[in-house]
Amino acid sequence: MADLRRGWTTGACAAAAAKSACAALLSGEFLAPVEITLPKGQTPQFAIKSTTRGEGWAKACIIKDAGDDPDVTHGALICAKVSHGTAGLRFIAGEGVGTVTRAGLPIAVGEPAINPVPRLMIDAAITDVLNGHPPDFDIEISVKNGTELAKKTWNPRLGIIGGLSILGTTGIVRPFSCSAWIASIHRGVDVARAEGRPHLIAATGSTSEATARQLYSLPEEDCLDMGDFVGGTLKYLKRHPVKRLTIAGGIGKISKLAQGAMDLHSARSQVDFQQLAEMAGTPAIATANTALEAYEIAGPPLARAIAAKAKAQAEATLRGVVAVEVIVIDRAGAVLAQTGF
Repeated sequence: MADLRRGWTTGACAAAAAKSACAALLSGEFLAPVEITLPKGQTPQFAIKSTTRGEGWAKACIIKDAGDDPDVTHGALICAKVSHGTAGLRFIAGEGVGTVTRAGLPIAVGEPAINPVPRLMIDAAITDVLNGHPPDFDIEISVKNGTELAKKTWNPRLGIIGGLSILGTTGIVRPFSCSAWIASIHRGVDVARAEGRPHLIAATGSTSEATARQLYSLPEEDCLDMGDFVGGTLKYLKRHPVKRLTIAGGIGKISKLAQGAMDLHSARSQVDFQQLAEMAGTPAIATANTALEAYEIAGPPLARAIAAKAKAQAEATLRGVVAVEVIVIDRAGAVLAQTGF
């Protein structure tokens, strides 16, 4: 299998675009291609897709390449417009970049959703072309169609309104690392804690989330789109606890958690049917092909055993700092088992 190709974060693209635009503002010439230094020392070059200039400003745009990662912003046009300012760098949310409206995120309420490391990357990139000019600029970052793209992200739940976040801590997108997803889970916990919300739902999918929300009449904001990342969710909650956590998922994924898996993706963990047979005391399960087939053989006692074992695994990670329950849900949204707290 060929090596997967890495890509670049929105923060790295914004920094490169800002450097090219700032060079044009000060010297009249855009840098194309433009090279930047990432936080860990890498020095990638970026092609410039388009440039424009006006009185007192310059704008450069880059097409984001996320490599082989399934990133919602792959192919997005990321632009930086640099204008003369008066007191250091002032960051502005342009078209398609969101604004923070809730506490708990690394950026203050009212600020553009341009995260701290991308801000530092932009500052460092611009410093390369100052040539003695005072570092006083307004930096407007925009993403074409960013408002629509943001609907596919966690931003609406996190209180980031109007567009995407400019993200990245290393500047590099590593294929299938899903670091942005895990970071979104963390930010969801942070916002919930800042707002004093006591009960969160961590669901493996939309059906499980909908069922658990209905059980407790909780709003969407109290839900973590955990996906396969139960380990990352539990470990973060151990360090940043809330009072109660409901883990909700289908019988296949919850079976993996019951057997100790902390990454529930099919490529990284599999259901052990012999273990399920022993758990339920039903030898016939050992020859099942899916957890659903195992449930059809053994019925509700198996679902209850899986839920109880999964709860014990979660409790072993959380170590008493969060009260936890597990709900096993079928594809139609019916509850097969619920441990309670």
